[in-house]
Amino acid sequence: MPVILPVKGVSPSFGKNVFIAPNATIVGDVVIGDDCSIWFNAVVRGDVNSIRIGNKVNIQDGCIIHCTYQKAKTVIGNNVSIGHNAIVHGCTLYDDVLVGMGSIIMDGAEVGSNSIIAAGAVVLENTKIEQGAIYGGVPARKIKDIPQELIQGEIARIANNYILYASWYEDAR
Repeated sequence: MPVILPVKGVSPSFGKNVFIAPNATIVGDVVIGDDCSIWFNAVVRGDVNSIRIGNKVNIQDGCIIHCTYQKAKTVIGNNVSIGHNAIVHGCTLYDDVLVGMGSIIMDGAEVGSNSIIAAGAVVLENTKIEQGAIYGGVPARKIKDIPQELIQGEIARIANNYILYASWYEDAR
């Protein structure tokens, strides 16, 4: 069973059609929308500040979603995919974002809609990622603008695929 715990009297809440892997951890002030999936070994820890997650969000295996006490909450928009082992900490991800595997997004950063953070990238504190662009590297820098077909071909495709993958675990819900 997943670990789902209240912190200081506040429990996580979940929308419709949410898959939570048996070894995922979700605690505290966390609100998760519809058609989301929290995968194996992922931690969503709203103990020191709030975490708000939109609809059609997948938080893949080993991810850490956290925030900073009295400083930075975490807000994740709709149609967002967060790749394996990524860290999303005290930042804002707008709609239609793909966060690559192993990347780190730090406090106060804002990732604009229709953007991709490349695998292994480090988005430093308070960085503003413009919408419709790919950023990569350490620290993350703009690589190029995203063509419209890549937005549909990658960002939307992956978010939709994870709704399908979660459906394979219907018996685990």
